[in-house]
Amino acid sequence: QVQLVESGGGLVQAGGSLRLSCAASGRTFSSYAMGWFRQAPGKEREFVAAISCGGGITLYSDSVKGRFTISRDNAKKTVYLQMNSLKPEDTAVYQCAGDRDSGWYSAPPLSDAKYDYWGQGTQVTVSS
Repeated sequence: QVQLVESGGGLVQAGGSLRLSCAASGRTFSSYAMGWFRQAPGKEREFVAAISCGGGITLYSDSVKGRFTISRDNAKKTVYLQMNSLKPEDTAVYQCAGDRDSGWYSAPPLSDAKYDYWGQGTQVTVSS
């Protein structure tokens, strides 16, 4: 069993930056692909970014590509989401998720249905 706890959310002005962290419990963090998803009020949850077990493959949604960077530190059992040039439309609850079935060299999944573990989420609000 893995527990995920996000932190780093908050209120920021448009154009600003935030860094989200997701700390994992358990001994097998390095065997999970990790993803970040977000859900805005009245909208469905959407994929933001994902990273493979070893960190060699990263994927981004078109809406955040070039502005957000996902990374992980397996020794610290933490995955990060650096968010730059934030826009009001980035306002949402951000959740990290872990996929226990992903291979070390496999691309991480884009679908939230493929992820087994979820954090509680952290609110990001971008003011205009």
